[in-house]
Amino acid sequence: MGEAGIDISSHRSKHLKGFLDPPVHTVITVCGNADRACPIFPGQANRHHWLFDDPAKATGNEEEILACFRRVRDEIRRVFEAYAAGLRDAKPTR
Repeated sequence: MGEAGIDISSHRSKHLKGFLDPPVHTVITVCGNADRACPIFPGQANRHHWLFDDPAKATGNEEEILACFRRVRDEIRRVFEAYAAGLRDAKPTR
């Protein structure tokens, strides 16, 4: 992720309980089982499931595995940036 200018050194997994009180507008899942396993939140307006290859399951030599991680990282970035751009474009201007 550092190659892409994204610092994830302070990121950590978070328990679902931390998302029960604040309103959740959108849930996006990106791995196979998550679409079925993730809960529906009260008031949730949007739910999306975008399936990407799991780079942890990549096979081959070290460079081939790294190429898979990079490819999936870049695919996720493109999809999320396009989604965010659509949200920005849909907002009414004042």
